[in-house]
Amino acid sequence: MFHVVLVVLLGLSVGVLVGLMGIGGGILMVPAFVYLLGMDQHMAQGTSLLIMLPPLGLGGLYHYWRHRQVDLYAGLLCAAGFLVGGYFGSVLAIHVSSKLLGGMFGLFMIFSAVMLWRQAKKPAVGSADA
Repeated sequence: MFHVVLVVLLGLSVGVLVGLMGIGGGILMVPAFVYLLGMDQHMAQGTSLLIMLPPLGLGGLYHYWRHRQVDLYAGLLCAAGFLVGGYFGSVLAIHVSSKLLGGMFGLFMIFSAVMLWRQAKKPAVGSADA
């Protein structure tokens, strides 16, 4: 029972963060699946992809669409690329060891964090900080 409650609370908290910050749920879900639920990297990534199909697209998109904050053309074109890229990326990932895949995931998160941190340090164009 605790496992079920933990999984539901994990989904709820990650869903709030996805809607709040527009981050990909996998950035949070994959490490949580590995460290909290004991999944290996492949299982965590595959499960994360399953989770993102309906709720991320429908739940988050609804509010952005209502506020006219969606570029439909760019979104559909990118989604097509995402679909094809996701397929080929998963074909590659399956042939990589879980240990190496986890390391690659960690390096990607570090790279992303550094890039976001550097961007946050720059004054915004036209702001009072500039």
